[in-house]
Amino acid sequence: MLREKFPEFCSSPSPPIEVKIEEPVSMEMDNHMSDKDDSCYDNAEAAFSDDEEDLNSKGKKREFRFHPIKETIVEEPVDITPFLDQLDESLKDKVLLLQKGSDTEAQCEVMQEIVDQVLEEDFDSEQLSVLACCLQELFKGHFRGEVLPEEITEESLEESVGKPLYLIFRNLCQMQEDNSSFSLLLDLLSELYQKQPKIGYHLLYYLKASKAAAGKMNLYESFAQATQLGDLHTCLMMDMKACQEDDVRLLCYLTPSIYTEFPDETLRSGELLNMIVAVIDSAQLQELVCHVMMGNLVMFRKDSVLNILIQSLDWETFEQYCTWQLFLAHNIPLETIIPILQHLKFKEHPEALSCLLLQLRREKPSEEMVKMVLSRPCHPDDQFTTSILRHWWVGGSSSKLAQLTLEQILEHLDNLRLNLTNTKQNCTWAGPGGRGLPGHRRPHGSATALCNGARIPLTPASPAAPAEGHPYRALPAQQCP
Repeated sequence: MLREKFPEFCSSPSPPIEVKIEEPVSMEMDNHMSDKDDSCYDNAEAAFSDDEEDLNSKGKKREFRFHPIKETIVEEPVDITPFLDQLDESLKDKVLLLQKGSDTEAQCEVMQEIVDQVLEEDFDSEQLSVLACCLQELFKGHFRGEVLPEEITEESLEESVGKPLYLIFRNLCQMQEDNSSFSLLLDLLSELYQKQPKIGYHLLYYLKASKAAAGKMNLYESFAQATQLGDLHTCLMMDMKACQEDDVRLLCYLTPSIYTEFPDETLRSGELLNMIVAVIDSAQLQELVCHVMMGNLVMFRKDSVLNILIQSLDWETFEQYCTWQLFLAHNIPLETIIPILQHLKFKEHPEALSCLLLQLRREKPSEEMVKMVLSRPCHPDDQFTTSILRHWWVGGSSSKLAQLTLEQILEHLDNLRLNLTNTKQNCTWAGPGGRGLPGHRRPHGSATALCNGARIPLTPASPAAPAEGHPYRALPAQQCP
């Protein structure tokens, strides 16, 4: 029944084996036979192998192997007759030759003749749409499978950009942008783009991989403006999305060039970053990190990184970790993104909190950092502030610290005291002037030491007994939480 219902999963069934029904035997005889019964199994030790073939010989169990369904592409004959009838005779003949071309080289020669005819002064531009329909039908195979060669070398890249349709790209690169022929080829590409949107990232690939297109990546902007979209950002995002869905390797290959050539469209785009981190694996992430550290790729800049990191808080866990790894590969001061702490909740954003905590422990605390850390709402289960305070020495009074409320400071310090009490760790907190605190005040006196050592104002001094040189006085050690 399985073979009948799911034939694509099973190998071809063997001819049925005739089974003879013998006379019933006694129970005693049956017990003896059970040890020697070889009607289905032989006496050999059981073995399992995926490579065994169906065996029909007597004494062997016949196994049925399951096979995954392979997507088969059936190449149907292309019928472009309705379009051919709308072309001029000379152009029609060339398109027919293109259809009958037996090899890539012959097709490239014919394709160049077609481009030359399009660039002639008397060419009827109204035929561009019909020509685009013919080309799209004839070269459907160009848009199937992966574009990037398995092994990337100069030779393999040049071979991969030798497709007939890429002749349009090559001619475009050889022209001046103020030339009327340049505009005509852009119009042809625009017509192709409407019928086959994948042509957009194929153009990006050609401009990146071809030696003939070296330094010509800006042609993509002219192409985007010539399309019906008419907008570089929209066109770029659509093309990169199509690339993401078809070929992740190509997406990673294009990323450095896209970010370098179009910084205004990419460095502010959380959308593009999410496209990348949503599909890459750990090896591709490491490759991008290496590009960043070698200076070949910049994915964040100071004026937009905070906004992008805030956007990433809604992404999947692995996507967030990839984003933070890429950020940390850049040489951007942590102070730039420290305000993100205001958006982080310990139950909802563990990925960002973990990455930020590990980075903060390597930083020398600034006044702004301390302010942001202590401004976090205090919760018994949120150990972020407590953890980072244990790795920092907080010293010196600060007007910014003075802006914090008494409750904010004491809540976190009490949390720290409880943590130290529970863990029973001997932690020496530096007092004024860097002096270590006496042993009998550790760990229970650690919070008090932190209060006094940092000279954090606690309570207003009474008018009758003002503190020396300060409008606040510190609570005695036994009263400090």
